[in-house]
Amino acid sequence: MTGIMTAVVKEAPAPGSVVRELPIPPLGPRDVLVKVRAASICGTDLHIEDWDGWAQRRIRPPLVFGHECCGEVVAIGSGVTLVAEGAYVSVEGHIPDGTCYQCRTGNSHICENLEIVGVDRPGCFAEYVAVPEGNVFALDPDMPPEVGALQDPFGNAVHTTLAGEIAGLVVAVVGSGPIGCCAVAVARAAGARMVIATDVRAFRLELAQRMGADRVVDASREDAVAVVCAAADGAGADVVLEMSGHPTGVAQAFRMLRRGGRLSLLGIPPTPVSLDLAEDVIFKGATVQGINGRRIWQTWIQAQALLRARKVDLMPLVTHKFPLAKIHEAMALLRTGDAAKVILYPGG
Repeated sequence: MTGIMTAVVKEAPAPGSVVRELPIPPLGPRDVLVKVRAASICGTDLHIEDWDGWAQRRIRPPLVFGHECCGEVVAIGSGVTLVAEGAYVSVEGHIPDGTCYQCRTGNSHICENLEIVGVDRPGCFAEYVAVPEGNVFALDPDMPPEVGALQDPFGNAVHTTLAGEIAGLVVAVVGSGPIGCCAVAVARAAGARMVIATDVRAFRLELAQRMGADRVVDASREDAVAVVCAAADGAGADVVLEMSGHPTGVAQAFRMLRRGGRLSLLGIPPTPVSLDLAEDVIFKGATVQGINGRRIWQTWIQAQALLRARKVDLMPLVTHKFPLAKIHEAMALLRTGDAAKVILYPGG
């Protein structure tokens, strides 16, 4: 398929991006072309737009960015056998090499040579995106495109939350951004006895309540560790899901965890974090997990089961919608902190 499309491009190693017309991406023999129905802005995209330290180390302009999307397969490569034209799909943005030790032992989500859509190769802030056939997941036809575009961040929450036992336990979610709020909903659906969410923004705490939190804690006004421990009969949370990546949040997560509990870390700190290994991990007998992305395709299957059973509703996370051409307005809104997931529509 040939032609011209509209896309958002990080053209130069500097803050900002531009909306440009580009050729529709070509397909390799095992690639599929997805016509993007909806895309969602992630914190990673803000890093790229603002050209912070991480972006300067990682991104090589020019680049079409964006990695959370859904759409219709409109063309397939000559060797494609797994998906047909017309399929309604979401994109798994982590592209493993399929040959390294991790891939060969069922851990392709932490592939040694992982490529990421919208980071290492052209992304989905465009009318079309090309990805390997093994990186699309078929969605139910009645799934709203706004929900279809959220399968990547929702999958992060599913992976983090269900990486251990949840039913009957006290769960604390540190950081109530969109993924943290998803984790609240997943923990509730999985039978947690109590779900406590912390953050420093009232907007996010209100959203966490809508997603099912039993208690929310404003960590800028309250002692989050004391509140969580008191709510859990003084012992601390059985499970702590660290979603903020903020050094203070990480420290609080370790301290609010009960002895023998599980701490799963998804948030990415901008700088190294100090840790009292003896007190926070060893003497506690804590299980500490690093979580990266989604297990392919185990997490996706779990996520679809939760949505099909209507155990989780993602629509409250969709707070704003913009045409793709107004991406800079959308980015500015996200910077205010008064938005959760902002959806972009390449078709207007």
